[in-house]
Amino acid sequence: MTSLPSPATALSADEARRIALRAQGFLGAPDRRSGVPGVLRHLGAVQLDTISVLARSHELIPYARLGAVGREAVEAAYWTGTRAFEYWSHAACVLPIEEWPHFAFRRRAYRDRPHWHHDLPSGAYDQVIKQLRTEGPLTATELGGAKNKGEWWDWSESKIAVERALMYGEVVCTERRSWKRVYDLAERAIPDPLLHDDLTDAECLRRLVRLAGEALGVGTRADIADYHRLKGEQFDAVVADSGLVPVAVQGWDKPAWADPRALETAPRGRHRTTLLSPFDSLIWERARTERIFGFTHRLEAYVPRPKRIHGYFAMPLLAGGRLLGRVDPAREGTTLVARQVSLDGAKAVAPMAQALREAASWVGCDAVRVERMDRPELTPDLVRALT
Repeated sequence: MTSLPSPATALSADEARRIALRAQGFLGAPDRRSGVPGVLRHLGAVQLDTISVLARSHELIPYARLGAVGREAVEAAYWTGTRAFEYWSHAACVLPIEEWPHFAFRRRAYRDRPHWHHDLPSGAYDQVIKQLRTEGPLTATELGGAKNKGEWWDWSESKIAVERALMYGEVVCTERRSWKRVYDLAERAIPDPLLHDDLTDAECLRRLVRLAGEALGVGTRADIADYHRLKGEQFDAVVADSGLVPVAVQGWDKPAWADPRALETAPRGRHRTTLLSPFDSLIWERARTERIFGFTHRLEAYVPRPKRIHGYFAMPLLAGGRLLGRVDPAREGTTLVARQVSLDGAKAVAPMAQALREAASWVGCDAVRVERMDRPELTPDLVRALT
């Protein structure tokens, strides 16, 4: 095994935390001029998810960094013109359109792999492509129906075909209508200079490792590989040529790499106080979140109700560059309901109240009601701070 280069830079745990916060857009003045498109380019990927509580996760990501951005502006940034495309990155993500060529390695892998448990009759794939060419853009329903009459994954032939075409890169999602994908041919939706799979796997991986390192600021092999769901050996093959530099971080028991630009100046500026989506890239990787913030984060939406500790869609509270608690929110009319609040002591009361008020205003609520707290003795303080 090739030995790792000796790190030229040593970082304290606090420096690494602040570098990570700045890289993710939570430290320093927000880039309001670049807006939501700038957030997407900066992060390199924004995760999509079907769950909508206060808002869907892809809306919460720019809100957490920019404040009360218009929700129409969020949708326009992702699905208007040729700014972005949807594809499989960390999970199903919105990605900057300029990164289309760098996912060629994944499109090739999908074309070469077996078709799992979805069988597709001969001609079904070609029929969907033909229909899109003559009638598109179309939803799966307009292509012939998204589902059969069976269980959740009982997709129709047309849905299987168009999702396969999406993975192969022959089709792209150009917008969402009532959360349904609208599909069109890549040859129409992707700008000509980008519509190619010419890059080798190594070129793609080198770019994605560099992008992940820039978005994280500093990270371990697992941190950086996980950002775009790369394999450890894929990271190993390209990291030396990625432009990232090895660093040693106090308290981290594994080697780390950093974006060299992140090391040029000390992170300074105002910290954001905000609620984070459980799908925010700041806290994607549980081990990293625990290592940097000493905070255990787990989405409990798919945990049986009796086994939930913090709630269905518990949103961590970020304040002063720390994770100080979480809240499981809901909406009842124009009231934001804090169904369950967990706080790291009295110091978290004021920032939680601030974050709840701002979130309520953003989603059109004019009141906040606290239902339950893990520290009942702090309930009066939080209620007072909310008024």
